[in-house]
Amino acid sequence: MPLSLKSINTEADLHNGLHQLQVLDPDIVTTIEGLDSVPLRSRPPGFEGLAEIIVAQQVSKASAAATFGRLRERVVPFSADGFLKVGELAWIEAGLSRAKQVTLEGVAYALVRDELNLNALCKIPPTQAMDELTMLKGIGPWTAEVFLLFCAGHPDIFPAGDVALQHVVGWLCDCDEKPDVKETRVLAERWAPLRSVAARVCYAEYAHRKGWTAAPL
Repeated sequence: MPLSLKSINTEADLHNGLHQLQVLDPDIVTTIEGLDSVPLRSRPPGFEGLAEIIVAQQVSKASAAATFGRLRERVVPFSADGFLKVGELAWIEAGLSRAKQVTLEGVAYALVRDELNLNALCKIPPTQAMDELTMLKGIGPWTAEVFLLFCAGHPDIFPAGDVALQHVVGWLCDCDEKPDVKETRVLAERWAPLRSVAARVCYAEYAHRKGWTAAPL
C-alpha cells in the first residue's frame, strides 16, 4: 500500500503516520519504541501560532515561553489587530527584541491588510507556502518550516536548520559529527513523504537523550 498522510492535526493522524514511518524505515522502530511518547505538538494555524514561533527564534525554550507569556498578557485578544493596537511600549515591556518587533509588526500588517492568509497556507503545497512566508521580513526557512510542521499540519516538512534535529539525524545515521543544514536535509529524504512524522520523532529523541521533560522549541 502506498505511503500517504494528508495532514497531521490530530493524535489519530500522528498514530497513523508513526505506523507508516516504521514501515518506511524499519531502522527507526527501535528509536520510537524507546520513547515514552511522540508528542503531536499541534499549534493554532493563525497569527498566535506564528507569533509564538517568531518569539522562539534563537533563544532558549524557557526564555521564549517567558517572553510570549508576557506578550499574551498584554495583547488581548491575541490577534494581528490586537498586537498592532497595543503598540511598541507593550512590545518592549514584554521583552521583544527590536528585530522581533519589526517581524511581528510586518506579519500583523500583512494579515490585517489581507496581504497574507495563514489559514490558506495550510491548504497549498509546502514549497509555495514556504515562498509566501519567507517573503516576509524576519521569517527565514526555519520559522516557515516550523509553522508548516506544527501549525499547518503539513505531513512532509523537516526543518533541517534546527540544531536539535541535526544532532538526532547524525545519531540515527551514524555520522561522525553533526551534519550541517544541507547534509541534514539530504539525510532526511529517506523519510519522505513522512518527514513531519520523523521530525516529531527526532525532537522527542533529542529531549529523551537530554533528559528533558519537554521537547525543544
